[in-house]
Amino acid sequence: MASVTAFSEDQFGKKLDRCITDTLVKAGGGFLIGSVVSLLFFKRRAFPLWLGTGFGFGFGYRNCETALNSNEKF
Repeated sequence: MASVTAFSEDQFGKKLDRCITDTLVKAGGGFLIGSVVSLLFFKRRAFPLWLGTGFGFGFGYRNCETALNSNEKF
């Protein structure tokens, strides 16, 4: 049988899919934590939701940027 080689486009696509998923999970977690903090401590103000979502998105973006710029597996 012939060995199947992975194309660089496929590897990049897999890394990008993992990056998007990781960013969405981190942003969703930040939103969830922000909503709990908002309900418990800040009388249902909106800024903890946005702050938590922003932090989660930022962490996901940084991890994605690092993974795409390195030659290692994600």
